[in-house]
Amino acid sequence: MPLEQRLRPIVFSPIYNKPREGRGFSLKELEEAGLSPNLAKRLKIPIDRRRKSLHKENVEKIKEILASFKID
Repeated sequence: MPLEQRLRPIVFSPIYNKPREGRGFSLKELEEAGLSPNLAKRLKIPIDRRRKSLHKENVEKIKEILASFKID
């Protein structure tokens, strides 16, 4: 799977309440995963500063991405 596809968070549409790919991870999700916004930028992880939600699936996805960077 290309890295760009893995870096898309899952968000819920406010109108239809259906899951879809989001623009970037929220600051709360980055903080929960133990990642600063500056480091996320350097790792090319997209950030959406407009989002305020915290989804556990996205936090797990960030942790998986960090683990793959540490292994390589």
